[in-house]
Amino acid sequence: MRLDKYLKVSRLIKRRTVANEACDAGKIVVNGKPARASYDVKVGDIIEITLGARSVRVQVREVKETVRKEDADTMYTAV
Repeated sequence: MRLDKYLKVSRLIKRRTVANEACDAGKIVVNGKPARASYDVKVGDIIEITLGARSVRVQVREVKETVRKEDADTMYTAV
């Protein structure tokens, strides 16, 4: 699954276009390297998101195309 779509489905970022713009601006780092929106997310990847003063670091637990709002936080764990 594309990185921008994963960020939207997991609800780490609200909209896919915002996720895409954050990737283009270099604010998303996967496994220590700046990632493009087209990066293929895999289980075990470490994603670091820096938006403004907020910084989040998570590890991918599972990749699903769709998920209910209540279950979105099961797709990752905070690191």
